Amino acid sequence: MKNYITIMLLLATTTFFAQETKKELEKEKTKIDAFASKTGSIIKLTDYKLSGIKTLYGGLSETRIRKINSGSLVSYFFQIEKQGKYSNSTASIEYSDLLEVMKAINSLKTEVEKDLATNPEYLENKFTTVDGFKIGYMINKGKTTWFLQLEKYGSDNTIFIENLEMVEKAFEEAKNKIDELKK
Repeated sequence: MKNYITIMLLLATTTFFAQETKKELEKEKTKIDAFASKTGSIIKLTDYKLSGIKTLYGGLSETRIRKINSGSLVSYFFQIEKQGKYSNSTASIEYSDLLEVMKAINSLKTEVEKDLATNPEYLENKFTTVDGFKIGYMINKGKTTWFLQLEKYGSDNTIFIENLEMVEKAFEEAKNKIDELKK
């Protein structure tokens, strides 16, 4: 009887925690997931290819604007895609977040020289959007490397950047394209 009660309590606890974990996962939908997965309406996706971003190791990450029509609502996302060996990683940055990232880049640029002057063994400075996209730099033994982390979870989702100006141009190109599409 004692074993029976213990087993029942264990099953009840496991079921409870499994439901809690499922609720937590549901809460973590990204803006693009929330917008593009609305049920009961027609969803139209339209992509507009942009120039891309050269990576530190000679690759090219594809960039595009994704326009999503959901019924009468329209939303725009700047997407950066990294081709992986087994899968691709994609950042989808909503327009208002795009503007915030552009401000953050300017702020990070002013801090990098100050951080280099402190001569740290290792330092990382980054900005993170609500959806988990990160842009920043790391200083390792006096050398600065800029990076973009496209997705919050997973591996092989980081792009190391040769030239920050290319990233700035890519974000500016994205902003201009979205502004043009909104007219």
